[in-house]
This record gives sequence, structure tokens and C-alpha cells, in this order.
Amino acid sequence: MNLVAPERESAIDRVLGTVTVTATKKTNVENVQDVPVAVTAFNSDTLDALHVNDLGSLSYTTPNVNLTDVGTSKGVANFSIRGLGINSSIPSIDPTVGVFVDGVYLGVNAGVVLDLFDLDSVEILRGPQGILFGRNTTGGAVLINTGNPTEDFHWSARAAVETPVDSGRGGPNSTIQGTVSGPLVEGKLNGKLGAYYNTDDGYFKNLYNGDNLGESQTSIIRGALEWTPTDRLTVLGKIERFDSYADGPNGQNRGVYGRDSFDIAINNPGFLDSGITTGSIRTDYDVDFGNGVITNIFGYRKLESTTSADIDALPLTLFHSGSETEQEQYSNELRYAGSFGKAEVTVGGFWFDQSVAYTERRSLPTVTAAEFNGGGRQDHLVYGLFGQVDYALTDRLTGIFGLRYGYEEKDADVVYVRPRPHCSMVDETCPVTGTNPYVPGEPNGFSNKDDWSNWSPKIGFQYELDDTSQIYAHYTNGVRSGGYNFRITDPALFLSIFPDPNKKAAFDEESVDSYEFGYKSQTEDGRGQFNAAVFLNDISDMQRELNLASPSSGVSQVILNTADAQILGLEAEGRYALTDNFLVMANIGLINAEYTDVRYDISSDGVVDGKDLALDLPRVPEATYGIGFVYDRDLGDNGSLVARANFQHRDKNAFTDNNWGWMNASDQVDANLTWNTPFDGLAVSIYGKNLLDEVVAGGDTQLPFGGSLAGFVPGGENLATGVNTPYASSPAAGTFSPLAKGRLLGFEVTIKR
Repeated sequence: MNLVAPERESAIDRVLGTVTVTATKKTNVENVQDVPVAVTAFNSDTLDALHVNDLGSLSYTTPNVNLTDVGTSKGVANFSIRGLGINSSIPSIDPTVGVFVDGVYLGVNAGVVLDLFDLDSVEILRGPQGILFGRNTTGGAVLINTGNPTEDFHWSARAAVETPVDSGRGGPNSTIQGTVSGPLVEGKLNGKLGAYYNTDDGYFKNLYNGDNLGESQTSIIRGALEWTPTDRLTVLGKIERFDSYADGPNGQNRGVYGRDSFDIAINNPGFLDSGITTGSIRTDYDVDFGNGVITNIFGYRKLESTTSADIDALPLTLFHSGSETEQEQYSNELRYAGSFGKAEVTVGGFWFDQSVAYTERRSLPTVTAAEFNGGGRQDHLVYGLFGQVDYALTDRLTGIFGLRYGYEEKDADVVYVRPRPHCSMVDETCPVTGTNPYVPGEPNGFSNKDDWSNWSPKIGFQYELDDTSQIYAHYTNGVRSGGYNFRITDPALFLSIFPDPNKKAAFDEESVDSYEFGYKSQTEDGRGQFNAAVFLNDISDMQRELNLASPSSGVSQVILNTADAQILGLEAEGRYALTDNFLVMANIGLINAEYTDVRYDISSDGVVDGKDLALDLPRVPEATYGIGFVYDRDLGDNGSLVARANFQHRDKNAFTDNNWGWMNASDQVDANLTWNTPFDGLAVSIYGKNLLDEVVAGGDTQLPFGGSLAGFVPGGENLATGVNTPYASSPAAGTFSPLAKGRLLGFEVTIKR
């Protein structure tokens, strides 16, 4: 191997270097500091320099952002940005944060929270992105761009192993991956092939039987071809196969174990068996008209998944659950971007067609010997037309004007999740019509078809204070889709709210009017950057998934447009190189959120009154903040040494709407030390994650059983009152709280050529 050339790019240079973004969909990618959008972007160099290996860890570097999974099933996203998020894993619930991979919208949350393998960039856009990205981006959007083929031959490989270091915990987690890229036909055709394999021996120790819990095996195969038949035309095709087999959720019942422990005892380790095939074809054609580009992005995704989970989170069989999910989607976006004098124009159309089938099974043997079966099937169609014009009013002032028209149609069959003969929504064997033979007179379900259409505007401005700083402001509107609840376990309650479910959807659209003022700057010498924004989200017809303990079904979920709310926030992030080899980074996010009108008894006390208005909005921490550093030491002929550490705090916050479920405050500390050896492209690292060993849960849903079964009387703190008492309707309540991993130490070897 060849020795490194004397001149090198340091980790500080890579972090401070120009990071380009694709989020504006303009002719050319833009410097993140130049766009009038609250966006935190990471290119491949930055991700390497910050030693970021998974999407969830970006939660701890970005203000007012949580990119963790829901916990009930591996890889199912439960993203929240600026206080807008969800707390359900069923596929009929549309997200508030849209995820786009290579420009293709992912129609369901499953298979989203994955390791960052072979990426060109990740862009996290905060605030509604409805004009350019459509529905279900009221909180924001996450754009993941996988690696493209290269004109020159390159290859890379990575091997890593990380393990618990605290006694009484599980085994190692190992990863190997590699890519090879280069020309296949000089100047015409480039190709890329990548492979990834991860095996996790399970971080947690199951106190029920001493086995490891959290085991998984994941494989990814990804290929790409880029064809350039002419100077004007480029066609980029990508295909990926993802397979994962894993244990079920790492569920802790906090009616038995304290919130500061990693203790878990369950008699059903459960499983996830998931396979996903995705593909995309992007075509770019340069045209003389406006010196622009016509871009077409076609996408396809198919997901098949089965799960089993111990929801009671106890070494007893009280509430076990399983599911089957099949999803298939097609999408296409055709757009044009170009310039006409003082105007930069982006216009386009979008089509999305998705079919989803979901079966949920429940076993509650203390309630009934019969198996619960039900769920839903849905055909989902979306059309959109959009346009945005950025018009230079002066040399420094630009007006921003955007508009999107959207039409959406959902056609659903819903079968109540109730005791009934074994059946499947995936195989279409669950009866939608008629009555339940196990519950005389109770209808099996219903069929419904509904549609929505609306206009979403955007108006704003960008003003360049000088060559290195700008201010911007805008108003925009975003919409979250209406739809259907595939998890109806209490038909009597549901029918009392919706007497004729065949006439309209179970819940209507949610609308967000967002107002934002921002500032961006960087120093003339490029050593520092600082960005800040103030925002107000005015939310109408807020959709909430109300999860309540139910003696007859374990947990009852009701989805309603419960309230209107306002979220006022401030966020800032910056970085500065104090010396040529020492960089500091910091961020802060502050949020004040409150209900302005409540139309449903979300406090679960039987009345709608001031107690409901006083509740905290779920998943809205008042403060998130962090600080970190990167230190790069040139060792001359011996290479270089790069040290990085990051601290991030998140305040305690409610998880359930009635505030009986809540999330602990969290302080996360990550660090790594990398030696870039004198051999070209070879680096070795040691690293630590969650070094303070903080207990972080993916949820905190109350259950009607738990503590008394083990001789405890559990309690839960109601955030609205500050009173620590048992759940009102069930003095022996527990919780289902799936845990994330605690302290880890790891070792990694990478080589890039």
C-alpha cells in the first residue's frame, strides 16, 4: 500500500467544508448555508468525520429532532420534529415526518431506522415541507441519498464490533460491509455494488431465562448503474434488497422495574421477519429552455413483515401480540427546474399508488381463550401538482412564492381486532361484513372510501445581509392525511363516536400553518457557522392516537382529531474552529407547546374541561441542547489522530396524550478516537455510545396489569398535575416500555481506496 501524500484534508476541514443539499429541487445542488430553509445536512465526509453510523444517532446532533424507532418493532420509525410526531406502529397511520430515499417517498414507517450504509448525504429539514414534498411532512422531512456510481474506480470496506461492558448484559454486535464502484463503459456507463451484514447477539439479558434478548441478523445488497448516453441525458437506476430477522421488542414493564434500570423479564422473546425490495430510476435531461433540467424519478417498494411481541413485558402470558404486514407502492415525480431572468422556477407533478394489508393478532388468555384477529386493507392514491418561484426583487432580496394542489383517495376494509376465528387481512380471509360468531350481534367491520383535496401555499423572502450571512422568513401550510384505524379493539366505543363508519373516514386531515424567521451566517475565513430560527406552528384538527389501558383488550387505541394546538420554538446550532485542529459544535432547541382548543376527553377522566387543556402535548420536550468537539492531530509520517465527543440533553416529556406515559430526561454522551494510519485509506477506531448508560425507552404505554402480579403497586407521574399515583382506572397498572441499548464500546476498521 502507498503512503499518504504530505498534504491531507483534516477532519476539521471536512466538517467545515461545503455541504450541498438537494432539498430545494433546483437545477444544481446548493450550499446548505445559502438555502432559506432550516436544514441540517451531512455529506459522506461529514458523516465519516463525526463517526455517524445510524440514523437514530443524528437525533443527538440536531435541535428539536428525534429520529428513533417506535420500539415495538425493529426499524419502524417514530420520528418527531419540532414537537410533531406519532406514537403508533400500524401502517395506516401516516407520519408527520416524511422520509425520502433517493427522492422516493416511503409510504409506511417500517424498515426506515437503519444503519447508514454507503450514503452520499442525509438532509434533515425542519418545519412543514408540503410545497415540494407533499403530504405527511408537517413536522419536516428526512432526505437520504445513497451512494452513486463513480467515474473512477473506488472500493471501501468496514468491519466493526461493539459490545456491552456492564455486567449482566448480552453479547457483541458485529458489522461488515463493502462497496466497489467504477466505470463499466468509459464515459458512458458506471456501476456500483454494495453489501452489508450485521449480526447482533442481543444487548439485554432476559431475567426470565438468562438468554440474550435483542438478537438480530440483517443483510443488505445494493446495486446502481448510471448511464450517460449523451451530454444532456443521465439515467441512474438503483435496486436494493433488505432482509432482517430479529427478536421482538425489548419490553420492560415499569410497574415492576424502575425507570433507571435495564432489567427485563419476558417469556416471549418474539421475532421480526422482514424483507424489503426497493428500486428507483432517475432520469435527468438538460434543456435549453431556461437553461433548465427535466427530472423524472420513478420509485418502487415492496415490504413483507411478520412479528411477535410480548406486550405485557412480564414473565407471564397475559398479553402477547403478533402482526402481518404487506405493502407495495409505486410513485413517480416529473419536474422541471430552470431560470428565467430574475426568476428561478420549479414546477412538477407527483403520483403515488400504494396498497397495504395489516393483520393484528392478540393473545389475552386471562380475558378469553380465543385469539384476537383483525386489521385492515387499504388502497391509497395520491396526485399532486406543485410550483415554486424564487424571484430576485433586488440584488440581495428574493421573494419566495409556492403553491401545491393535492388530491388523495383511500379505499379501506377494516375488521375489528376482536376474538374471532383465525384469519388474515393479508390473505383476505377476515370477514368485513356480517357479525362476529364469537360475540353475537357485534359487526365484523366495515368498508369505506373517502377522498380529500386542498391547496397549500408558501410565501416568504430571503435577504442577503452580506456575502456570508442572510435572514429569511416564510409562511407555509402543511397537511397530514386523514384515514382509518386498523387497530380497533373496542367496537362499542368506536361506534359511539362514529355511528356509521361506512359514510366517512375515521379521522380527518390535520393542517399546520407554520411561520418561521431564520438567520444563517458563516465567517469569511470559513472557520465558523451559525444558524438560528424562531418558529410558530398553528395546528388545526390535530390527529392523536389515544392509547388507553383496557381490561378487555390489553390496550385500546382510538384515533381522532382531538384538538387544536400551538407550538412556539427557538433553535440554534453552530460550529467554530478555535484552532486549525480543534472544532467545537453546539446546538439548542426550546419549545413551548399548548392546546388552544380540546374537543375530546384526552385526560380520560370522563369530561372535557380545563384539565384537558392543561395537559402537555406528547413527545414535546421543552429543551434539547448539546455540545461537542472534534480534535485532529497530525502525526506526520505516522498519519493522524482524530478525537470526537458529543453530549446531548433531552428534557422529560409526555408520551401518551393523557400524560400517564412519559419519557425520562436523557443525557447522551458519545465519543470516538480514530487513527488514520500512514497507509492510504486505512483507519482504525475505538468508540463509545451512551457512555453515561442512560435508560431510554421507545415508548411508555400504560397496561391494565403489571405491578400487583409481582407484589408491587406501581405508580405513574401525571405531568399535568405532578402527582405520582397509580393509573386511575387500574390501580395495578404497568407499562409497556421498549428499551434502547445502554453503554457500548466498539472497535472499527475501515479502508477506502
